[in-house]
Amino acid sequence: MFINQVFMHKSSNIVIKNKRANFEYEILDRYVAGIQLFGTEIKSIRNGKASLVDTYCIFINNELWVKNMHIAPYSFGSYNNHEARRDRKLLLTAQELKRLQRAVKESGNTIVPLKLFVNERGLAKMEIALVRGKKLYDKRQTLKEREDKRYMERAMKK
Repeated sequence: MFINQVFMHKSSNIVIKNKRANFEYEILDRYVAGIQLFGTEIKSIRNGKASLVDTYCIFINNELWVKNMHIAPYSFGSYNNHEARRDRKLLLTAQELKRLQRAVKESGNTIVPLKLFVNERGLAKMEIALVRGKKLYDKRQTLKEREDKRYMERAMKK
């Protein structure tokens, strides 16, 4: 029984996406970072109980931190359950951190999480992106392209 649970756990694809990021921002560069988690946080992520709504990344003392990420308390947790919204450290190489820090100093650039996932080894990873905010007309263009793509797909099916 235990072997089946582990196998099922490894094969399950937990991906939590920040759906607004692609609409609100122009993506310049992508990175995959590890997350420093405590206690029961990984169990909640494996259950899909996390949210990336209104999250952003910030540099504090040359370390990258994700702010405002919600991971629901684990339902079977005891008195040492984790806080739902706390700052979590992102783990990147020194070279990647320097590159991101230089890019963020340019005006208009920021770092946002795109998705949170569990890799094949069972570790929680976060895909982050260096982004620039879109203007209103860029958002309209994105909507128009999406509508045109749907129209073309419908036409191809008929």
